[in-house]
Amino acid sequence: MQFFDDSLHPENMDKVVITVAPYGPEWMPEDFPEDIPVTMDEQIQKAVECYEAGATVLHLHVRELDGKGSKRLSKFNELIKGVREAVPEMIIQVGGSISFAPESEGEAALWLSDDTRHMLAELTPKPDQVTVAVNTTQMNIMELLYPEYLKGTSLEHPAIQEAYAEMTVPAGPGWLAEHLKRLCANGIQPHFQLTGMHGWETLERMVRKGLYKGPLNLTWIGIGGGFDGPNPFNFFNFIHRVPDGCTLTSESLLKNVLPLNTISMAMGLHARVGNEDTIIDHRGERFGSVQQIQQTVRMAHELGREVANGKEAREIYRIGVQYDSIEETLLANGMAPNRRSGQKGVPQR
Repeated sequence: MQFFDDSLHPENMDKVVITVAPYGPEWMPEDFPEDIPVTMDEQIQKAVECYEAGATVLHLHVRELDGKGSKRLSKFNELIKGVREAVPEMIIQVGGSISFAPESEGEAALWLSDDTRHMLAELTPKPDQVTVAVNTTQMNIMELLYPEYLKGTSLEHPAIQEAYAEMTVPAGPGWLAEHLKRLCANGIQPHFQLTGMHGWETLERMVRKGLYKGPLNLTWIGIGGGFDGPNPFNFFNFIHRVPDGCTLTSESLLKNVLPLNTISMAMGLHARVGNEDTIIDHRGERFGSVQQIQQTVRMAHELGREVANGKEAREIYRIGVQYDSIEETLLANGMAPNRRSGQKGVPQR
């Protein structure tokens, strides 16, 4: 991204799009019963409360009545339908992992099979977005979940910790190309979850080859354990490298959420909150998803940023937009054109 002398002036920035992830699949309801919804009505109501607080993107996972993360697509269909009816302007973003939580102690924390994940393109009603990982990577979420934050929670148990420490994100090239093809064919926008520079470089190569022709909505994930760590210089390097026409959201864990979101919003970018990312505030006290949204709205206003409503967020994300050619995709996303045969020097826009 390019920054000019007036790029940090809020009047030259898009409105902030706040994403909320209020269904925290790594936690059990008893870890934070005041904030983690279980019944379908509670899960729908949580979306309503988050929207009313200022979040316009709902990162969606689903729970069964026993509190465990659901792996049934029928439950996803039910929640999507309920949210769509209750808050029709909210952008519904299905988490592409389909609940990586282990079923019981001693089991691995696994994403479902490639074939099952492809079926997210068949959800009815269809979501606006599905999150898409790029490149198979380690996802050891335990690396930054310090013991003092886990005391009294389900993640305090050694077997559960081991399951999450050994988790990987399966996102190889064959699966990725097929997944993007199916999502786009069904009018569902991918939201790319990038764990570091390698993820962006792979995605850029796919765009330049015409394997994806659409808007680039990106989230940088600074959670460590095989992903970038929450070092601001990792984030700055990522910001520097991604194209001018993308949208970029920060995602991190626990006490890192507030400072990295503040950096992101100060630079004209976007923020993600919710109990999937943290259940504590900067003092280590329990802090719910709606409270996190309210805090983010306050921080945005202190920085002079306005917060996007649902209609504005859809325009910023270019929901429903796809492009007809590689050249149109590169231009729309602020990327330099591909090199023509025999062309010397750096291709110019």
